[in-house]
Amino acid sequence: MQETNESRYATGNVICDAVRYINDATYAVLPKDVAHSLGELEKNFWGGVRWLVDKQLKWIDERVEGSDRLREEWQRGATRPESSGSGI
Repeated sequence: MQETNESRYATGNVICDAVRYINDATYAVLPKDVAHSLGELEKNFWGGVRWLVDKQLKWIDERVEGSDRLREEWQRGATRPESSGSGI
């Protein structure tokens, strides 16, 4: 019976396999507790980045909505008849 070795580094995409192996090796050279702590630190960092990105996306939506309101105000002001009694 032939034994199969299911490696996570044999997915068929050479570049992804190499990057995955390098990333795993980066953690493997560290002691287990340090690797886990570093992993938690990275997750917290990227969670903060995600929060900032979500916040920025919300601000973009608010700015677009605000620009629509301002544009409507400008259009209403441009369509109002000018008063002819300015005296100039």
